[in-house]
Amino acid sequence: MTAASRASVLPSDPLANGAMDGLDQAILRVGHPAFADALMAHVRRIAAVDHCMVFAFKSDRDAQCLLTAGNIAIGNDLGDAYAGHFHANDPNKEAIFGGDGNASAIIMPFVARGRYRHDYRKLFFDDSGIVDKFAAALWHEGVCIYTNFYRVTASGRYSDRQIAALHRAGPALAATVARHCQLSLAAKSPQPQDTTMLLRQAFLLPPLKSLTRRERDVCIAILLGFSSEAIGRELAISLNSVLTYRRRAYQRLGITSQNELFAMVMTQLARQGGTTPLPLRALN
Repeated sequence: MTAASRASVLPSDPLANGAMDGLDQAILRVGHPAFADALMAHVRRIAAVDHCMVFAFKSDRDAQCLLTAGNIAIGNDLGDAYAGHFHANDPNKEAIFGGDGNASAIIMPFVARGRYRHDYRKLFFDDSGIVDKFAAALWHEGVCIYTNFYRVTASGRYSDRQIAALHRAGPALAATVARHCQLSLAAKSPQPQDTTMLLRQAFLLPPLKSLTRRERDVCIAILLGFSSEAIGRELAISLNSVLTYRRRAYQRLGITSQNELFAMVMTQLARQGGTTPLPLRALN
């Protein structure tokens, strides 16, 4: 498979188009211990991912392993080794530190195995059995959250369809992982922010600030886990009005689902660095 084919997204492919479906289970567990399992369940479904590792960069000389989960037995050792030394030889650092450090997700280009140094290849490919990876990064306030999804020898390399699905889901995955890691790093904060107030702050920035007051109130209630009927009772409006405000809000934001709304707000919260997880409730 060529680098060019791996970078192409196949918009007509049902697997790629469904790449966002089910991400809500991971989003709802952001900031909770069950997040890693929910994340892995989602990426396994859309692309048969075997393992995930997440790192934080404060500079090109400082790395920290924030999460490792999946099927690689030496995953913890790999995370420690990468953070301790091998991050200095990662070819992806050119893309990570070559941008302007904004809050948009960076989807890493495919890097051929031959570009890695010999000792890097031995540990991270030969000894671990890794044969392929997809990576994305997100910067916030001088810290980069770098997320890697791996495939091992028994599974083989990603197919074109799986790469397309990961490309489609990549920005939302990067934002969701970054938000979870922010909360994990801030777990000892003595005064967490109020969830509703935090959400209202997220709607002060574009594109969310383009909503009307009623559209914003309905979206915030959705994010808090309320059903459409409960939103109507809370805002003293009819069910039909709730559905109308939701439809108008989604159209204004250019989205079509609650999953996309959650992903958009996660990105805003990642920019703001709030410390409160969204409540763990089922989507309606």
